[in-house]
Amino acid sequence: MVPQYKVILHPSSFYLCCALAFAASAQQWPAKPLRIVAPSAAGSAADTLARVVAPPLSDRLGQPVIVDTRPGAATIIGTEIVAKSPPDGHTLLIGLPALAINPSIYKSLSYDGLKDFTAITQGIRQSNLLVVHPSLPVRSTKELIALARARPGELVYASAGIGAASHLAVELFMLQSGTKMLHVPYKGPTPGVIDLIAGRVSVMATSTLSTLTHVRSGRLRALGITTATRAPLLPDIPTVAETGLPGYEAVSWFGFMAPAGTPKEVIARLHKEIVAILNQPEIKERFARDGAEVVAGSPEDFAAYIRSEAVKWAKVVKAAGIKPE
Repeated sequence: MVPQYKVILHPSSFYLCCALAFAASAQQWPAKPLRIVAPSAAGSAADTLARVVAPPLSDRLGQPVIVDTRPGAATIIGTEIVAKSPPDGHTLLIGLPALAINPSIYKSLSYDGLKDFTAITQGIRQSNLLVVHPSLPVRSTKELIALARARPGELVYASAGIGAASHLAVELFMLQSGTKMLHVPYKGPTPGVIDLIAGRVSVMATSTLSTLTHVRSGRLRALGITTATRAPLLPDIPTVAETGLPGYEAVSWFGFMAPAGTPKEVIARLHKEIVAILNQPEIKERFARDGAEVVAGSPEDFAAYIRSEAVKWAKVVKAAGIKPE
């Protein structure tokens, strides 16, 4: 009879084996095509960022990089896909403000926006323009505040949806200015801009990408930019803070993230390659034309920024009593 032996691994050996397995996996990465999930509509800033970076990233990694545009449910659909993907570095997310905002609005999310993702790098930050229909008798932030105070609840503002950055930007504006306007949410920024141009709504604070062409054509009037400082591309447009609402800032940001647990070596390689792409002069110029600024910082800085945004917008959501549709 052949004696039977039972091999028992010491716990330390088990963890060593796991570490070696992860290291081997990281060394073999990428082993297949990568997917970048953009959780907002085609043509949005998130989708654009993914599509600009994907081709050169493919060249650098030697694997196809596919952009998967998954809009819907206030970015929850696309974000959930990445949260539930294997943490092997082959599925990435374009993180955007909703990642920090949604947890304060939707209490039954299947993912944790702060814990279920690993930051790679912030890609771009984009100012919003506070714009009005030209028929509205205001030409500055100060005059809009005065009119809104004189006609509480009468002015109508559009947003890209409940909890969207364009919604929260105006809620913050109203909280800081002591005004009240009527909110009309749309399914994305484009329908809201169309109705603003048509005069069916009066006010909107949304990305320069959505509004700048219409401002230049005279179909919309820009009152201010929502960043703390003036945008280099738009030096003649003052900030909201300097023209009536000191301390006001509401920016849209977009960056690259991976599922929590992705090997550090993979995150480091992705960070290196994506930052190198974003820092190319032609890439910076391409985004500058849309009023966006390339950030390309460290994973730690991006993670800290998302946490600070979550705290900031949670206060706005609570004060404004924002509820899901």
